[in-house]
Amino acid sequence: MKKKSGIETKTNRNGYFFVLPFILVYAAFQFWPILYTLILGFSDLKGLRSDFSFVGLKNFQKLIHDRYFWGSVKNTFIMWGCNFAPQLGIALLFAIWFTDIRLNLKGRGLFRAVFYMPNLLTTASIAILFRSLFAYPVGPVNQFLTGTLGIWSSGVVDGEIVNQGFNFFRMPNASRLIVSFIQWWMWCGHTLIMLMAGITSISPSLYEAAIVDGANNRQQTFYITLPLLRPMMLYILVTSMIGGMQLFEIPFLLTGMHGEPDFKIRTMSVYLYNMGFQGGTDYSYAAAIAIAIFIITIILSLGINALVKERPAKSRKED
Repeated sequence: MKKKSGIETKTNRNGYFFVLPFILVYAAFQFWPILYTLILGFSDLKGLRSDFSFVGLKNFQKLIHDRYFWGSVKNTFIMWGCNFAPQLGIALLFAIWFTDIRLNLKGRGLFRAVFYMPNLLTTASIAILFRSLFAYPVGPVNQFLTGTLGIWSSGVVDGEIVNQGFNFFRMPNASRLIVSFIQWWMWCGHTLIMLMAGITSISPSLYEAAIVDGANNRQQTFYITLPLLRPMMLYILVTSMIGGMQLFEIPFLLTGMHGEPDFKIRTMSVYLYNMGFQGGTDYSYAAAIAIAIFIITIILSLGINALVKERPAKSRKED
């Protein structure tokens, strides 16, 4: 066996020194918090105590029977679904439109920048913006509905029925739709850019051959564009689902720390925060919720990959 030279050995050793800072940072800020969360999930740490004891699966047994947790799971899925479905559909429509060579749209770069710009804004500023837009009773949306369109909400004041504006953040379904719309507005541009990159990576020769064969725009979209975009759409679906399961900032900042009204926009992450950093500061139960979110995310990711995984066509048997 040929021995390595001294220079090659020294070069290989130098590589470890370059990687070492990343390993140390990852161990301190990623690996240790994950490990400590796993430990807390099986403990009884609460409040300002520094000592704890292991309680086995007690926290997870409590979690299974916690209707507030399952309510937060339901809220998370509803708001993610109401956000992702129109996000993918609208982004796909605009991506096909912007990349169509025959249309040769002017100002495509400007449109891409405008669509992507909300993704660059801070979540806190967006929450404040929409809180002001839908404010009760004198927010711009209320003024437009009541002043311009003449649409009022009936309410009882001092025993009398009066016309008044809409208190959107006291209406569960309206609050959910507002959160879903904000998430769509923030991430539609990102999805658009990803889909445009996927479409432009498709070989133009495929479309040229389809045109020669007499395929129209609809046939090119359904038989060339969409099938070849499948890996990109799978990536968008999985990453959006992972982000959706961790939805926290907008519900937390928009309607209060508890996901009002009636906890209808309290997501799993907001519930985790409520348990760990508010009220009883039940750190062990909050850690169990974090582990549950991780497990749900893993199961969904594996399930999505299994459902949309391309199955190889069965080879025909030779006669």
